[in-house]
Amino acid sequence: MKFKKLGIMPAILKAIKEEQYVEPTEIQDQAIPLVLTGRDVLGCAQTGTGKTAAFAIPTLQRIVEMDQLQDHHTKKHKGIRSLILTPTRELAIQIKDSFHAYGRHVHLKTGVIFGGVPQGPQEKMIKEGLDVLVATPGRLNDLMNQGIIKLDQVKILILDEADRMLDMGFIHDVKRIVAKVPAERQTLLFSATMPKEISALADAMLKHPAKVSVTPEVVTVEAISQSVYLVNKANKRKLLIHLLKDPAIESVLVFTRTKHGADRVVRELVKAHISAMAIHGDKSQNSRQNALENFRKGAIRVLVATDIAARGIDIDELSYVINFDLPNVPETYVHRIGRTGRAGLSGIAMSFCDVEELPLLKDIEKTIGKRIPEVKVHPFPLDATVKDDLLAPAQVKAQARAPGKGPRKKLEGHHKAAKSPAKSPEQASVKSATASAFSETADGSPRRRRRRR
Repeated sequence: MKFKKLGIMPAILKAIKEEQYVEPTEIQDQAIPLVLTGRDVLGCAQTGTGKTAAFAIPTLQRIVEMDQLQDHHTKKHKGIRSLILTPTRELAIQIKDSFHAYGRHVHLKTGVIFGGVPQGPQEKMIKEGLDVLVATPGRLNDLMNQGIIKLDQVKILILDEADRMLDMGFIHDVKRIVAKVPAERQTLLFSATMPKEISALADAMLKHPAKVSVTPEVVTVEAISQSVYLVNKANKRKLLIHLLKDPAIESVLVFTRTKHGADRVVRELVKAHISAMAIHGDKSQNSRQNALENFRKGAIRVLVATDIAARGIDIDELSYVINFDLPNVPETYVHRIGRTGRAGLSGIAMSFCDVEELPLLKDIEKTIGKRIPEVKVHPFPLDATVKDDLLAPAQVKAQARAPGKGPRKKLEGHHKAAKSPAKSPEQASVKSATASAFSETADGSPRRRRRRR
């Protein structure tokens, strides 16, 4: 077994074999030996790379080895030795399940706590004793403030999806928790991206860390059939409903760029008598978990998600993914469609592209190294006149930047309007239309222009 070369103990190797793992992933191959030596580790890896096993397997082994150095005959529970912080309830449950799976033969207790549910059962579980605790920052802070949880015995601290915790506003909670953990500890921090705030957090928390990184896969799985529909933005929801008339599409994961966009898509689908639910950062933990469970069980046909909410969610045997909005980052497209076609199964990925998204489509095709076939025959083809109208501002700006094309100053107002971000995709045209109806006073406040009659 190829996991043997990583120095994993027999009891955990047995569990790995029972999970039918054969060969470690790249992140596992890099991280497991480092964690086993007791070093701090800074890992840059996306969900789906196998990073949960990369920190769970060596953490279990480290705790067992620590216990073996202590008195075997003591019956007093040693307290929480490993704390794993993660941003959402769904990820916390998945990590807890992984610890249970890999540690089934080492007799360590793992528990999970998160908000949105009564704390009574969680409080009872804590009092009975845990070796490993997986927690979301909010609920953990609550229980710490009540004196229910003590972290003075933690030897291994793990932050998973650190960038997502930043996005969700948990960083201050995380810092308060870290302050209660012993300074003498091993710290592991994993993040899909490394913005400056996460780099600063890592510098403050980690001591001479070993760095491991897995480059996002840029070549799409060959088993996935890809296609793109060129469609006006206003007709995207109509096209989605049209495609879902096909009974062969039993379940589909639909990606939108924004939370409000996800809610709008769900409302339109429900009006069309298509069962759907949304999952995004504004939803409560209970709501997200219910949507995910309903989708897994087949109680709903469509799950509409934003990229951040969908990270870390594994859905087995997913056959269809639809990109309602194209992502701004090409690698995100690869990650989205990679949720289908797993384990050798065939998968189908369909993307909607309006005129404003054409540059994003070109970037995606450049990243994956091939053209995505266009479906040209459908009820809502792209309006050529709309295409010309929408491209015109870009052409005007290009002329303004070119030498000898007249003074740029005359186009300044138009340039500002074009650069201003709209509150949502649907509001873009509204904002550009209203931009000229407002001017600014000296202090920057909006002032309505008087209309001529």
